Amino acid sequence: MFNKILIANRGEIALRVICACKELGIRTVAIYSEADRNSLHVRFADEAICIGPPQLAQSYLNIPAVISAAEIANVEAIHPGYGLLAENANFAEVCETSGIKFIGPRPEVTRLMGEKEKARAAMKAAGVPILPGSDGIVASEGEALEWARQVGFPVIVKASAGGGGRGMRIVHNEEELPGLFRAATAEAAGAFGNGDLYMEKYVDHPRHIEFQILADEHGHVVSLGERECSIQRRHQKLLEESPSTQVTPELRKQIGEVLCKSLAKIGYWNAGTIEFLMDQNKQLHFIEMNTRIQVEHPVTEMVTNVDLVKSQIMIAAGAHMNEVVPDSIVSMGHAIECRINAEHPEKFTPSAGKITAFHPAGGTGVRVDTAAYAEGVIPPYYDSLIAKLIVRAKDRDEACSRMARALEMFIVEGVYTTISLHRRILADPDFRAGKFDTGFIERFLAKNGK
Repeated sequence: MFNKILIANRGEIALRVICACKELGIRTVAIYSEADRNSLHVRFADEAICIGPPQLAQSYLNIPAVISAAEIANVEAIHPGYGLLAENANFAEVCETSGIKFIGPRPEVTRLMGEKEKARAAMKAAGVPILPGSDGIVASEGEALEWARQVGFPVIVKASAGGGGRGMRIVHNEEELPGLFRAATAEAAGAFGNGDLYMEKYVDHPRHIEFQILADEHGHVVSLGERECSIQRRHQKLLEESPSTQVTPELRKQIGEVLCKSLAKIGYWNAGTIEFLMDQNKQLHFIEMNTRIQVEHPVTEMVTNVDLVKSQIMIAAGAHMNEVVPDSIVSMGHAIECRINAEHPEKFTPSAGKITAFHPAGGTGVRVDTAAYAEGVIPPYYDSLIAKLIVRAKDRDEACSRMARALEMFIVEGVYTTISLHRRILADPDFRAGKFDTGFIERFLAKNGK
């Protein structure tokens, strides 16, 4: 096992990794920007090193600064958390060159799965179901039109290096294609430094379902079931749950087995999430893979009783899968996670500032992952996540009731939050009945006049 790990992240995920390390007896090193000097991940780590000013490019995304901190602290490994450098294959390579273990997959595998059209081809070759679409990058408007005619409208063009809904356009007919293709290319180039696009058949009213896997460095892969992530706005997830009411035991087993074989084949290790769209015939279609821990990983932990972050660390230290998780993983009950953001609940504008009062919910079956506290500050430089509120119960009905109760008891003052939005979602009859898809939030806001 490692003696000391540096956490190349901030906020609640940095604190989450510190908790896992403490339970494993590993010393921790936090890095922080000047804006995060008083953050809890700085306070609870064994050591902390300031790596620069508030701007991301000069601190948390500054690879030389992060590596320098790791070398000064004499760490053996780096945990990247999610976001920031977590899926940066160049960073993983620099760690490797510097003799520091990167807690994640090999750089070449991260690069393969990060380029979405290549990931799509790899999954197709391994037998994972995918949507009809282009065989790789679409190089021109003319080529895009040929593929669209072959696939059939509507289609969706997507940034190969993208995420978060950027560099993505839905095309309903031939007349729309040239303008939307150019707009997606420009947006992708501006957001990711790479304007390459690929094309897929567009699925109307899909559900967004993802599977969690763990893989060791000895060729063993296990599936820990799925999460339902359809409650999202502009491709940003707001609420997740596990299991999905739409995935049958047979489908869960079938997809899990296919994923385990395909990821072993490409030499994947560590935690990973494979994302699918489910069409109205309840068929799953691969869309992308995230080669890191996910924001919503606690819902899987709650129903499987597997600590995914500790598992990541143990795998990176060379453990075999039977040392990490039970031979038979049993999912019990139902879990829901609400992302509580520092945003206006109707306008969705960021709300930075000082938290004047903070009282997280508690009680049976309630978990709160957060780095926020009363008198703490939400800086304007980073994402707006304040806390993740997670509940577990014997079934979905009880989980919904428990989440509604927990949201009512969660107090954050001084900044706007999305707590009231989540309370309204939990009270919605269609949500309670499980009647939703990725367009739920837009319909919900229109129905409620917001």
